[in-house]
Amino acid sequence: MAGIGPALAQPDGAAVVKSPSAQPAGIVVGFVGGFVRRTNLRHGAVRTAQQIQREIPGQADVLVFENRHRRSAYKAILRLLDRNHDGMLSPEEKKNARIILFGQSWGASAVVMLARDLKQASIPVLLTVQVDSVAKPWQHDSVIPSNVAEAVNFYQPHGLIHGRAQITAADPARTQILGNYRIDYRHDPVDCPAPSWADRVFTPDHAMSECDPRLWGKIEGLVRQRLNPEAASIEAAVPQP
Repeated sequence: MAGIGPALAQPDGAAVVKSPSAQPAGIVVGFVGGFVRRTNLRHGAVRTAQQIQREIPGQADVLVFENRHRRSAYKAILRLLDRNHDGMLSPEEKKNARIILFGQSWGASAVVMLARDLKQASIPVLLTVQVDSVAKPWQHDSVIPSNVAEAVNFYQPHGLIHGRAQITAADPARTQILGNYRIDYRHDPVDCPAPSWADRVFTPDHAMSECDPRLWGKIEGLVRQRLNPEAASIEAAVPQP
C-alpha cells in the first residue's frame, strides 16, 4: 500500500503492513466500506492505517482489508499471533493478543463479525470502532461480543444509507461501550466530495463519514492511546501552550 510501508502481497485483496518490530505491541485491522478498494486513500480507514504506521512504527502490525475479506483478516491475525511459528496458538499467545479493529459502513459490520470469529478462538480484542455501521442481510452488527474490552460507535442519521444508532454489549461486565456518538453533517458538513453522482444525490452524509478528517483523527487517537497508554498519559499531562 503506497505510503504506508512494505505491504505483503495477498491474492485475496488484503494488504498487510508489517511493522519493523519482531514483537509488535498490537495488531490493528481496518476495513473499508462498500466496494471501496483497500488502496483508496480517500477512505478514512486507509488514511488512518497510514497515519498509525507513520506515527508509531514498531508498535503494531497494521492491516487493511476490503470488507468481503473478513476470513482472510482472521487468518492473517492468527499468523501474526503465532510468534513461535509452530502453526498453533498457545494460551499465552492468545492471552498476549492486543488487537484493535475499525471500519466504516459494511467495514464496520465486518469489525463486529471478526470480533465474534476471534471470540470463538478465545482471542481477546482491545477495541472495536464502528463508523456509520451498515450490516449486510445475514450480519448482526449491534451486539459486541464479550471478548472485546471496549467498543465505540459513530453514526450519522440521514440519507438512504445511515449507520446503526446504538451498539450494546453482550456482557456489560466484560465490555465497556465508550459511547454511541451521533454526527450530523446537515448542520456541520465537511469538505469531502462524494466519490460518485449516486453518493452525491442519495447518500452524501454516509459518504462524508467515509472521509471526515475530524472523525478519523479521533479514531486514530483512540487507537494510539490503546497501543501505548503510557505515552498517551505523558502527552496528556504536558501543559498545552
